[in-house]
Amino acid sequence: MGSLRFNYKKRLSYIPFVLVLLDLQHEGVQCGKNGEVENHLELGKKLLAAGQLADALSHFHAAVDEDPKNYMAYYRRATVYLAMGKSKSALPDLSSVVELKPDFTSARLQRGNLLLKQGKLDEAEEDFKKVLKSSPSAKEETDAKTQLIKCDEMQRLLVQTHREFNNEDYRTAAAQLDALLETCVWDVALRELRAECYIQLGELGKAISDLKAATKLKNDNTAAFYKISTIYYKLGDHEMSLNEIRECLKLDPDHKQCFSHYKQVKKLNKQIMSAEELIGEEKYTDAISKYESVMKTEPNVPYYTMQAKERVCHCLSKNQQAHEAIETCTEVLKSDPHNVNVLKDRAEAYLLDEQYHEAVRDYETAQEHSESDPQVKEGLERAQRLLKQSQKRDYYKILGVKRNAQKKEIIKAYRKQAQQWHPDNFQDEEEKKKAEQKFIDIASAKEVLTDPEMRRKFDEGQDPLDPENQQGGDNGGHHFHRGWNSWQGFNPFGSGSFNFKFQHN
Repeated sequence: MGSLRFNYKKRLSYIPFVLVLLDLQHEGVQCGKNGEVENHLELGKKLLAAGQLADALSHFHAAVDEDPKNYMAYYRRATVYLAMGKSKSALPDLSSVVELKPDFTSARLQRGNLLLKQGKLDEAEEDFKKVLKSSPSAKEETDAKTQLIKCDEMQRLLVQTHREFNNEDYRTAAAQLDALLETCVWDVALRELRAECYIQLGELGKAISDLKAATKLKNDNTAAFYKISTIYYKLGDHEMSLNEIRECLKLDPDHKQCFSHYKQVKKLNKQIMSAEELIGEEKYTDAISKYESVMKTEPNVPYYTMQAKERVCHCLSKNQQAHEAIETCTEVLKSDPHNVNVLKDRAEAYLLDEQYHEAVRDYETAQEHSESDPQVKEGLERAQRLLKQSQKRDYYKILGVKRNAQKKEIIKAYRKQAQQWHPDNFQDEEEKKKAEQKFIDIASAKEVLTDPEMRRKFDEGQDPLDPENQQGGDNGGHHFHRGWNSWQGFNPFGSGSFNFKFQHN
């Protein structure tokens, strides 16, 4: 279907010069005495009939250069321009034809059609009226009358549109502009007015589409480029905003609005790109500082503030700053409760803070909105294992350290706990038995948390000393069943053989 529509449009584009060729076959007018001009016109006519537009155009250029008073050279060149879709170039040539030969109704009718498409309704109306006064053919008369009626309809609709726009009924105005632009397809002002309607209605994508068309219809349209850039900026697309504002400055390097906006967008873009590079290098503290600068650079566009806070949330979570991450992520989620990235980051912060139920809840919410995300699936499974593990032995809690504690902190905490709970400190048999079990747990915690591989397994929700997590009866089961006798003589403050005895008064 698409190819049929394309072929149909392609055939339509050839209609103007086909009609001209038919006219030329019956023309009885001598267009000049210069033999070289006539030769160019004849060769151009044959090439035009063969569809070789570029070659035909070169001959008509030559004919115009040789004889600037030859109206037919202008007319044929205009016909080629129309066939090539270059209406802007065709219009001056048709005007030259009308000036040189005011009763050339075909040229005047075609110029009127172009003026109507450009939205120049008064000028188009004048051309159609003059066609009717110039003894037109039956077809030309019908076409001129039809287009006059169309001009009148457009004039009335245009008045209504401006009234609705001024009354701030942007939806109705946009609908009326749709109808106007079906006829006045090249009218820049109408497209810009419809873009403004779309902006007021919050349909910014449609506004950008109209404004981009306006930049193509009007070569030096700096205002449209500026407006496109500001829309992209408010949408949070700082890179596209920068591209569009550069187009404005290419047209006018001294444009004050564009230059001022360019400096702002460039600064913001540089800060964001720099922050993302720092995140890629895992320099999270520096990245946080850079995103704080982003919020200071642009405090008035909510998108950049929320985007910066989202990335700060990510950095805090990655930097194992659990409390700060939870606070920042929660703030973002108040405005965007289904933000999967923020839910994942807050879930990780909850895990660091040992709030396992909350972590599971966040991952479950994230999964509802991103079922295919493998990070969500893995994170949820890990959070569920850690929740289950927390209901059993938690080696971090046994030693009283955080999950992100360094090895030195773990050893220090272990020594303190071992000294406190060594069974030799207790005389009562019940208390001694309790201390023995506590000491075993303390030693097991130290063993797991100071061994990188065992600690990794534990952090993933597995207890490496639990027989249920072992395969093939390896050493894990052996360690788990150690009794107090296994630890007698063990030096919690050193590494070689040691006879540990507390003296009591």
